[in-house]
Amino acid sequence: MSALKPSLRLVLGLLYGFAGYMHFVAPGPFVSITPDWVLYREMVVFWTGVAEILGAMALLQPFSKRLRQAAGIGLALYAVCVWPANINHFAMDMAREDGGLGLIYHVPRMFAQPLVIWLAIWVGEVPMPWSKGESRA
Repeated sequence: MSALKPSLRLVLGLLYGFAGYMHFVAPGPFVSITPDWVLYREMVVFWTGVAEILGAMALLQPFSKRLRQAAGIGLALYAVCVWPANINHFAMDMAREDGGLGLIYHVPRMFAQPLVIWLAIWVGEVPMPWSKGESRA
């Protein structure tokens, strides 16, 4: 169990880092799923890419537990904030004649979002109010 948290931290950090990188090299898919009510969608996609990369770097750095905790909180909040884009993507695909990526993609993705939120907090070693002092920096 002792290797699980650092291993999952690495996986989550690499996934967020890669996703952030993709915001720069191929922003089109991210822009296309951003809800219409979001202003300056291209700029939002750019800055969310920056947020993902910085969050990943902070989560993966080995020197400061407080910085990892801040990254865990930030990435969890980020995952909450981009959830509307995921829901919008789901709705857009289901409205397509061919069904887009289909339920086999979107249903697990919707269930995975709360897991990603929890995972960012857990691997970031964010202290919880109900914990007995463990994970406090």
